[in-house]
Amino acid sequence: MSKRNRRYQLPRNWIVLPIIIYTVLIIVTFIAISMSTVIFSEYTTNLKAKAETEAAFSYAELYENASEDQLDNLYSEISSKYEFFIADKDWNVLYPSGSQMTLVIPEEENELEPLNASFVTNIPGFDKMPFDPDSLRIIVADNARYCADKDTSFFDIEDNSISPKSFEILNDQDLLTSIFNNGSVPVPYWTVFEVKEGKELIAFKTHIDIHLTDVIYIGSFALLSAVISGIIFILLLINVIRTHINNRKMRNIVFRDHVTGNRNWFWFALKSKEILRKRRNNVQYAIVSLAFVRYRNYVLCHSVEAGEKKLRDIWKTISSSLDKNEICAHSALANFPILIKAATAADANARVDRIIKSLSVLSGDHDFKFQAGVCMIDPKIRKDADIDLLYNNASSARATLETTDDTGIAFFDNKLVEDEKWIDLVTERQRDALEKEEFKVYYQPKFDPRTNELRGCEALIRWVSDDMGFVTPGQFIPIFEKSGFITEIDHYMLSHVARDQKSWLDEGRKCVPVSVNVSRAHFAETNLAEQIKEIIDREGAPHNLIEIELTESAFFDDTKQMLKTIKKLKSYGFLVSMDDFGSGYSSLNSLKDMPLDILKLDAGFFSGDKHNERAEIVVAETLQLAKKLNMTTVAEGVDYQSQVDFLAAEGCDMIQGYFYSKPMPKEEYALKLEKKAVVTPEVTKEDDSVKENSAPDAPSKTEEDQAEPVPAPQEPDDTVGGEDNGQE
Repeated sequence: MSKRNRRYQLPRNWIVLPIIIYTVLIIVTFIAISMSTVIFSEYTTNLKAKAETEAAFSYAELYENASEDQLDNLYSEISSKYEFFIADKDWNVLYPSGSQMTLVIPEEENELEPLNASFVTNIPGFDKMPFDPDSLRIIVADNARYCADKDTSFFDIEDNSISPKSFEILNDQDLLTSIFNNGSVPVPYWTVFEVKEGKELIAFKTHIDIHLTDVIYIGSFALLSAVISGIIFILLLINVIRTHINNRKMRNIVFRDHVTGNRNWFWFALKSKEILRKRRNNVQYAIVSLAFVRYRNYVLCHSVEAGEKKLRDIWKTISSSLDKNEICAHSALANFPILIKAATAADANARVDRIIKSLSVLSGDHDFKFQAGVCMIDPKIRKDADIDLLYNNASSARATLETTDDTGIAFFDNKLVEDEKWIDLVTERQRDALEKEEFKVYYQPKFDPRTNELRGCEALIRWVSDDMGFVTPGQFIPIFEKSGFITEIDHYMLSHVARDQKSWLDEGRKCVPVSVNVSRAHFAETNLAEQIKEIIDREGAPHNLIEIELTESAFFDDTKQMLKTIKKLKSYGFLVSMDDFGSGYSSLNSLKDMPLDILKLDAGFFSGDKHNERAEIVVAETLQLAKKLNMTTVAEGVDYQSQVDFLAAEGCDMIQGYFYSKPMPKEEYALKLEKKAVVTPEVTKEDDSVKENSAPDAPSKTEEDQAEPVPAPQEPDDTVGGEDNGQE
């Protein structure tokens, strides 16, 4: 699993396994405690047995060293303390002699076979003992050999150790009663020693007393062990259950969206992965990024509480329209990721459209708009689908609708990928291209429609590189505007135009003012006029040959700062013009406030029907207004003779467009200086081939260049500083 995917890997909430482990540990602990009890009991018992063994051994030594005359007295002394017998190494009883008894020796490795032994009946108690083959078992040891008596109970007698049967002691009611009544109960066993250099055996009937304290100790320890083990087990079990419950609560908190009170993106990502991993060969899915348009404005007009309530209503409405294994969550400010079933893009479109229509009932007095981006999920990658990437794709598709506030649905496709790759390539290459001067200045002349004389020119930018070929402004200027790199392009254009003007003047050519578009982003700078003056002065060009062109949209920003900058530029001797007049809705107000030198009519006035009477009226009145304000007028985007005739008749000062000339490299433009325009035949819309032939082709690509991936869609306009400035 990749490191990025681990963000959605929650720790597993185990409960059965810990209980099993804890149970095993408790059992092992209980066994260990029980074994320790047994071991300690054995140790204590054998300490008692050792004392009995040492006492019996002292009599065995006396017998070993006693003479024949001393034996009777010794037997009498031993009999006063022990029941005993003496046998030879073959287990023939030597003392006391009499009854024949059978002693059974266990048939184990390296031990003696069963033999006959004789006992006398005058030993106290022997005459009452119902001996049988298993009544007496003797096991030989090195020093003392222990064996069980027929009355031996509650002890396991080994060859050299004695083990108490603790649990049998605790379970024998008669024994416990006897112990409580008498304080202790003796348990007999036999202790045997080899004497006379191993030729004889002397056996003593010894005993171990089971005291009340022993029972209490064993019982207390066993009970305490059981209680402690039980308590520990219960505590561990409670801890496991509590941890499990807390983990579930924490998961709910992690998955909870604090606005809608339902599910958030984290839950959506995990649940989507789970659904897509399931085997449903006939089910296909699409991921949707749905946005509530102008949510901030709704909150601004009402309240945060009202906005959040509306988001909750949206979530409920979407969720109610989903089927099994379709999910929805709330993400970011007013976005809702949705996973729906859809076999085709048409199915997905219909499904999302129904969802959006179901949300319309929430509008009330408002007209809510929703925009959705959809990314179809390839069944081949469904099992290992990257939810972040898929949702980003859907969001990228939705972003294409953000230029409008209307409801809409957009689908993600490879074109969006190519567009993003192109943006990434342009952003990566922009700095290097600037340093290598891959940006070329193209010039589009402006002619007097009455005399066909060259009166001015506009500088336009092109990007020509070895690896990318010829790139039109529409492919990179919008990217530069978003990244802020456009300000450096403005400096670049001003510097190169001023350098060209100075060069042509030095060559003795008759130069005309060249307009250079300055981006509206530049007008936030209070020292813009000083920057322009410094650039032009550094190149040595006269100020009156440089025209600073501002787009109409720039006047919608800080008008006070704009007015200060325009006044400074005029004081430095620069011409200042308004480009794209008529493309906006505040043009007249801008004319009222700004002391402009030149007014350029937007090409939109001259598109469409060549004989649009309403457009002609607007253009004619605009030209008259400009004259009254002492402004020079320029019409751009002019392609037809009829347009030229109309503009000339209405007093337009200059015309810029394909009718006269397309944008051209500076070398070609330099040849036009001091020459009149060569007028080409009128170009009609129906005859596009004539228009193509009237304008020389742009630099062509080689076959190798054409094999490269096609960049972002080209725009049919020429821009500098990010604004529309003519045609190509």
